Formats: sequence, C-alpha cells, structure tokens
Amino acid sequence: MASHRKSRTPGTRVAGIRTPALATAALTSVALLSQTANAAPSDDDKPSLEEVEKKVGDLYRQAESATEKYNAAKEKTTKQRKRVDTLLDDVAKRTQKLNDAREELGSFAAAQYRTGAGVPDTATFLLADTPQDIFDQRQVMDRMTGRQKEAVDDYVTQQSETMKKRQEATKSLETLTESQGDLKKAKATVQKKLTDARELMSKLTAEEKARLAAIEKKKQEEAARKAAELARQQAEQQQAQEEAAQQQSGGTGTSESSGSTTPPSTSTDSSYSTKAEKALAFARAQIGKPYVWGATGPGSYDCSGLTQAAWKAAGVTIPRTTYDQVDAGTTVPVSQAQPGDLVFFYDDITHVGIYIGNGMMIHAPKPGTYVRDESIFYDGESSVHSVVRPA
Repeated sequence: MASHRKSRTPGTRVAGIRTPALATAALTSVALLSQTANAAPSDDDKPSLEEVEKKVGDLYRQAESATEKYNAAKEKTTKQRKRVDTLLDDVAKRTQKLNDAREELGSFAAAQYRTGAGVPDTATFLLADTPQDIFDQRQVMDRMTGRQKEAVDDYVTQQSETMKKRQEATKSLETLTESQGDLKKAKATVQKKLTDARELMSKLTAEEKARLAAIEKKKQEEAARKAAELARQQAEQQQAQEEAAQQQSGGTGTSESSGSTTPPSTSTDSSYSTKAEKALAFARAQIGKPYVWGATGPGSYDCSGLTQAAWKAAGVTIPRTTYDQVDAGTTVPVSQAQPGDLVFFYDDITHVGIYIGNGMMIHAPKPGTYVRDESIFYDGESSVHSVVRPA
C-alpha cells in the first residue's frame, strides 16, 4: 500500500517542533547557559570559611603528630648510637687484648725454638743432661701452651660475639636513620600542606577574614566559659572536702585525736604541690617563646618538649614524647586536675599542656604560634584525652 504522507519541506514547522538546525542551535544555547550558570559565581568553587578553618586545623594536627613520631625516632636513634659506640669501644679493647695474646704466643714460640722444645723427642733426650730435665721442660711447655691457646681462643670468641653485636647494632642504627629520614620527608610534606592552607587563608577578603576572626573569637569565648565552669566545679569540690575535714576534726572526742586530723594524702599532696610550683614557674618563664617542631629549649619548644623541660626543672624526669608522657604518671579525672598535671589531647595523643588551675594551661600550641596560657577546652571539650599526674 502506498503511503499517503507527504514529504516535509525544509523550513516548515510541525506540531511546534523546529527544524533540526534550529533545534541543535537551541540545545547548544541551553548547554552553554547551563555551563555558565554552573561556573557563574566563581565563589562557588572556593571552600567555605569553616572548611578552610577545619583544613588548617587538621593540617596542624598532622604536623604535630609527625613531630611526635620524629621525636620518638630521634630519641631511639640517639640511644642506639650510644649502644653502637659502646660496642665499638668494647671491640677495640678486645682486639687489643687479642693482639697482646698473639704477641705473647709468638714470644713463647720463639722461646720454644731457642730452648729446643720444638725439636724431635729423640734429640731432646740425647741433649738433655738428666731424664728429670726432659720431664720438667715438657711439663712447663705444655702448661704454657695450654694457657696461651685458651687465652687466644677466649679472645677470638669474644671478638666474634662482639663483632656480631656491632653488626646488629649498626644495622639497627641504619634502619632507624632511614626511618628518621622518612619522618623528615613526611614532615616536609605536611609543612607544604600548611603553606598551601596559609596561602588559601591569605587570599580571603577583608570581610571573610573578619568573619573568620569572629568565629575564632566565639570559640575562645566558649572555651573560656568551659574553663570557668570547670574552675567552679573544682572550687565546690575543694570546699566540700574542707568541710568534710572540719566535720571529721570536730567529731573527735580527745585532743590527741584532734591533733591528727590531717588526711593521709596531705603530705603527698604537699610534696607534689612543691614540685608542681617549680614546674609551673619554669613554664610561665617560657611564655612568648616560639613553637618549633622537635625543639626542647631553651629558645623554643614543641608541646612535649615544653612539658618535659618544665618538670625537669622541678627535678622530675619524664619521657620526651606525648605517647610516653601519657604513661608517666597517674591518670586522674579532668574534674580533679591539679596545677602541674599534664593535659593530653586528641585520640592519637599528639598534644600536651601543663595545667595551671581554673581550667587553664600553659602550652606550645602549634607552628606559627608562641608558648601561651589558654583554656584546656581551646579546641573543644571532646579534644581532651586525659589528665596525668607525673610525680
């Protein structure tokens, strides 16, 4: 059956549909408009202030984590190097003893030759004056030969063992040195990220910077509020303890009893307070000095370098890194923190400060900042990991 449809002529419109040429042009325009709309505000590609702030904060924490790992590797390397030096000294002494033994053995061999001890038994018999001379000479030589051989064997054995230890120590030192190099590279990478983040922040407009400052101020106010709340709770606890002690004192029936109402922990607390005061005095004297990763003073500090130096000034030795310092004492609740206690932060324990009371601490915060006093809630209540009393 033939078709009754007529062919369409170019340029006509059917049911409101344009010709292919016009439709293509329209679709192209729509696509261009869509692309323009998507790209249109250029600000859409920029991260928000909150995102910038979070990125910088994360990078700072990564830098501090890398710092603590570097500190740990450096400490291990130093100990390992001392061990290797000790082994090398031991090897040198043993080698000298071995050389002395060899010289003595050589002298003995020469003496054997001169006395004829090394000649055949028949010749020795013929040349000896009496049978007793033969017996005495052999016995002396046998004893001397045995002692010399035993000494040489002993020195050879000791040298062999020491050489093995030296090789092990050297290999271990090389491994630690390589690890330290890797950590330095990782640190450099983090520093590069920090630089990128700072450049991003430097591109913020004056209005954005003002908004960011307002956000930071609000965080500081909240941190101060939390510190004041903790200070109030601690004051109430202290008052309750004093009232309980007074009631206990008043309840005793004899003057003898009333003369011994001091709680058993008082002497311990007094001793700790004395040490803590020295540590805090040192920490306060460092306020204003710059944070420098891996630094332990006296001109600059990182966070754990500051706390270690502070307690060292009080006569108490604590480890170098946050990872070890957190285990160098007794853990106490935040509500029972006392001046001098160490306050640790984050789940990976990468930051530490020294508590000064009233919810405040002294710490070396991060790269680009200085040692300062600040609320322990400076990065939010959830950032506080634990409190440790080191002495």
